Amino acid sequence: MQVAIHLGAHCTDEERLLKTLLQNKGVLSERGVSVPGPGRYRMTVIRAAQKLRGQEASDESRDMLVDAIVDDDSARRIVLTHEDFICVPGRIFENGMLYDKAGYKPMWLRNIFPGFKVEFFLAIRNPATFIPAAFRHKQQNNGDFLSFLEDVNIEQIRWSDVILAIQESNPDCPLTVWCNEDTPLIWPEVIREITGADTDTKLMGGFNIIAPIMRPEGMRRMREYLASHPPKNETQRRNVLSAFLDKYAIEDAVEEDLDVPGWTNELVARMTNDYEEDLKEIAELPGVKFISP
Repeated sequence: MQVAIHLGAHCTDEERLLKTLLQNKGVLSERGVSVPGPGRYRMTVIRAAQKLRGQEASDESRDMLVDAIVDDDSARRIVLTHEDFICVPGRIFENGMLYDKAGYKPMWLRNIFPGFKVEFFLAIRNPATFIPAAFRHKQQNNGDFLSFLEDVNIEQIRWSDVILAIQESNPDCPLTVWCNEDTPLIWPEVIREITGADTDTKLMGGFNIIAPIMRPEGMRRMREYLASHPPKNETQRRNVLSAFLDKYAIEDAVEEDLDVPGWTNELVARMTNDYEEDLKEIAELPGVKFISP
């Protein structure tokens, strides 16, 4: 059995992955891929991991968990997604670090499925936009911006540290990473990687990310163009999407709100540059599959 676990991060998904997976639940089930509804597994998985706290589940407990969240006995792959698997939004910067719990929470999840092949999936985002978005997300509770970032050196935030922490405690688990900024162009590949579906499997929802940020006229023309000029490969498809997005993007939908007290344009530029350098390091990490346009 294979278990694909999407870890988030927060403010990169907004349940769009779940929506796309559920759109394709039938065709995926025919190919042995189970996409349980979130109510079937999210709290069940979290509670099981918290109970064991890193200890391996017994085969009996593992099988009982799988039976509770999967209907199809013939399933060969289970796909689980939840942005709170590592932590809740208010703890993203706990102990002054980005996802401090990444060093052990994914391992807790991995160990409730002993004997299974577990894969992790993670979307990341420029800290210059991630931090304000994470704070707004956390505001479902309370607090102020300074306390949210207590003891955090925002110019030292590196996603590669999070990824290395996940790898160190889960050396046998493949890890796939992509940038939230690239998602409109790479969404179909992200879905195929998570589900394990081959290119011959026709999946719906390939435009779920790009449609909300493109004017309807652009979406119509892009669909017509792709129908009359089928791309020969993924690179050609991305080039077409990029060209139409450049021309028909909804400006308000693609611009980031960075109205943060005390932040300057120079600071944002430095953080963005550091993020881009970090991406180069991540792309070269052994054991990491980095999806990029």
